[in-house]
This record gives sequence, C-alpha cells and structure tokens, in this order.
Amino acid sequence: MSSRITAPPPAPLDAVDPAPYAGRFDVPAGGLRRLAARGTIVNALFLIALSSLGLIKGLAVAAFLTAAQFGVWGILVIAFGTFGKLKQIGIGDKFIQQNETDQELAFQKAFTLEVVTNAMLLLLLLAVIPIYGLLTDASQIILPGLLLAAAIPAAALQAPTWIYYRRMNFVRQRSLQAVEPVVAFVVTIPLAAAGLSYWSLVIGVFVGRWAGGLVAVWTAPYRLRLRFEKGTTREYFSFSWPLFAAAGLTLLIPQISILVGEWKLGLAGAGAIALAGSIVVYTDRVDGVVTQALYPAICAVRGRTELMYEAFVKSNRLALIWGVPFGVAITLFAPDLVEFVLGEQWRPAVVLLQVWGMVGAANHIGFNWPAFYRAIGNTRPMVVVTVMAVVTLAVSIVPLIEWKGLPGFGIAVGLMATASLIGRGYYLAKLFPGFRLLGHALRAIAPTVPAVGAVIAVRVLLGGERTFALAAGELALYLVVTAVATLVLERKLLREALGYLRRRSAQAGASATA
Repeated sequence: MSSRITAPPPAPLDAVDPAPYAGRFDVPAGGLRRLAARGTIVNALFLIALSSLGLIKGLAVAAFLTAAQFGVWGILVIAFGTFGKLKQIGIGDKFIQQNETDQELAFQKAFTLEVVTNAMLLLLLLAVIPIYGLLTDASQIILPGLLLAAAIPAAALQAPTWIYYRRMNFVRQRSLQAVEPVVAFVVTIPLAAAGLSYWSLVIGVFVGRWAGGLVAVWTAPYRLRLRFEKGTTREYFSFSWPLFAAAGLTLLIPQISILVGEWKLGLAGAGAIALAGSIVVYTDRVDGVVTQALYPAICAVRGRTELMYEAFVKSNRLALIWGVPFGVAITLFAPDLVEFVLGEQWRPAVVLLQVWGMVGAANHIGFNWPAFYRAIGNTRPMVVVTVMAVVTLAVSIVPLIEWKGLPGFGIAVGLMATASLIGRGYYLAKLFPGFRLLGHALRAIAPTVPAVGAVIAVRVLLGGERTFALAAGELALYLVVTAVATLVLERKLLREALGYLRRRSAQAGASATA
C-alpha cells in the first residue's frame, strides 16, 4: 500500500456516515470526528493524571533511596522495560484493525498470540536476568528480577481491554488500565518509607500488575479461550515484524545508556541516567495516551484523507500545548528540583535533567506519526527511524562521556533525539505533502518563549541566593505566562476542544434526565 497521502486543508466535517463503522462503535450525532476528539481529550486528561501519579511515585521514592539503590532499580527497569518492548509487536493494534464477523473469535485468536509472546518473554527473562546481573556487576538484581518476571503472565490477562479500545469505549478501557498504576502507587510509597529501598518498587509493580490482570479478566465481555490459526498468525506476522524489529532496535537505546553509564560512571551514574530518563518516559506515556485514544478512529477513516490530516495536526498541537512547556520547565528548574526536592546527592544529575527536559519537549513534535503509518498498513518506516537513532547514540555515547562525563551523555542523547526528529520529519512530509515540521515546531514553541523570558528577567533582576519561595514564585510566573500566551495563540483550537467537552457534558446531562 502506498504511504503517500495528499493533504488538502482540513474540511469542517460535522457528520460522518456511520455505515462503515458498524460493528466497531456507535457514531454519535455530529460524526466520528467529534467522537474521536472527545475521546482524545477526556481520556488524555484521565491518563495524564495516572502518568503524573507514576512520576510522583518515582520522585517520592527517590527521596527515600540512595543514588546507588535507585541505580539498582534503574537497571531492573531497563532490563524489563526494554525486553518487554520485544513483546509489543502490534497484536493489539492489529486486533483493532481487523473486521471479522465473529469478534469473540477474533479476540480469542489475538489473545492466543498474546499468551504465546508473553510466555516467550518470560522464558527469555528467566535466562537473561542472571547474565544481566553479572554483566552489570549488580548481582543484587537477580532476586527482585525473578519476582518481576513472575508478573509477566498477568500482562496477557489485560488483553480484554483491547475490546473496549476497539469500540472506543475509553472510559471502560482506561478505568481497567488504571487499576495497575493506582495499586502500585498505594503499595510502593509506604514500603519505601518503611525502608525497603528498591524492593518497595518491585513489590509494587508485582502487586499492581496482577491486580490489573485479574480485574480485566473478571470484567471481560468475551470468554478467554486459546484459538490458534495459521492464517491469522501469518496475517499478524506480516503486520508485526517491522514493529518487532523496531522494538528490538529500541531495546538497544536504554541498554547502551545504562551499561555504558554504569561502566564509565559507576552505579550512582546509572541511577542519575535512570532518574533523568524517567522524564522522557513520563512524556512518552502521556503522548501515548493521545495516540491510543485516536488510533481506533484513524483505522476507521484511513481512506478519508482530510480526516487523517486533520487528526494528525490537531492531536499533535493539543499535545504540544502541554509537552513543550513541561520539558522546558524541567530544564529551567532542574537545579531547584534537586536542591529543594530530591536532595544534594542528585547534584551531578542536574545537567542531565536539563538535557532530558529539552529532549522530552522535542519528542512531542510529530510524536504520533507511527499511528498513521500503522493505520495504512505501512510499518517499515519505524524501523528506519529507529536505526537512525540507535546508530547516532552508539557512535557518540562513549567519546562524549569520556569528554564530559554525565553532561556528555546528555549531549549524546540530544544528538539521538535530533536524528530521530529528522527521520520523523522526512516521513511526515511523505505522508502529508505540504506539511512542514519546522513551522509546526515553531508554532508549538511560541507560547513558551515569553514565559522563559519572564523567568530569566526575574533571575537577572533579583539575583542573590536561591530560596524555595523564590523558585516557587518563578514557577508560578512561568505557568501563568505560558497559559496566557497559549490562550492567545491557540484560542481557536482550545475553543473547539472545549466545545467538544461541553457537548459531551450536555449530552450526558440530557441522558441522565431522561
């Protein structure tokens, strides 16, 4: 299938014929665009809160742990998070795409493949954990690693959430997915305060994962059965192998980072890298919320050029409204975060936090491009862009760390992000001729410029010793100026988004009255 889409100016489509979407979801009055927009906004806000909960958990636990203890957790996160990506080969995405008559059977076939891939991942981790502990000279990761591996089967049990995802019943889907992070938060913080160090995080993940899986099974609308079919396997493989290759290459990025960081900078250096990386993980999760909320609608309208283009531009601009200010704020206030929240032990990580803040902001630009390529069935560009990123990091990381230590690692990450952004821009231009990534980026950055200027002006005028009150005041100023500038520059988009929310609330109120 061709990956080229002619992109005319977005048309004001207030109604969409529901016939093509029969069996997927009910199209409300006003059309699919309104359904997708409401789902994106409401559920993005819902899971932004959950992602923020995860970030708060990480920062809170960091206050109870030493840098070396957090480094052990960082190694575990890298090992499980990156190897887990090998399993994320688009089985759920392909299930969303398909249009089989018997949806229960279709789910059972997809669920079977999910069980198989989880079993393979479990066996791989059981073999790799001891080796990984020896390679990193951190044998203390073996026992907690085995406990985390015991949570792998629970991931397959969360497959029923795909059903609600395909139906665009986001409230149900997101509520089920919220069980795991909420339970993990409730379990982890008291254990960390009690002195269990990295075991608090390990136990929290284990309990949360199994709680989420069991609740998903309990509420599943279809029966969970194993149904294997060769034809289905071939179809899924054709869609998934580029995603698997990209995931395997992506696996190298944190592996290179944590292994080289621990080798050159020690376990405390690995802890600093893990802490800084949590910023990008946070922003990636929030971006993923927006993309996932939109993906079922993209699949349904992949033959509608104007809707595809409008969905990309508006969803990306909405994400950039918060993403760029958040990343820039991390860069501006990283020294204050360390001094007043995390503690002096994290002082060497300040520059790294600042670099990762800018990387997190840049990663928002065109962040959801893979969803549109997946929707048209062309998953190969993801491999190309990932190769660009991995090669850039692999070539630059050792000499830059030798040159500048932790700041050198930050420079290597910045180069990697730049390479990824260039590849992203190239494929977006192929998909939507006439789209210019630079203009898109400048529009996103504009509301943050006066806020940064205001903070710098205050620092120049007041100078002197930093205090918590001064830092808090500057942060409040930054947020207020950013909000005002955003309202001025993006008022039309925000008005449209709020209009969808108001209509949703009005319809809900009318239904309740009836």
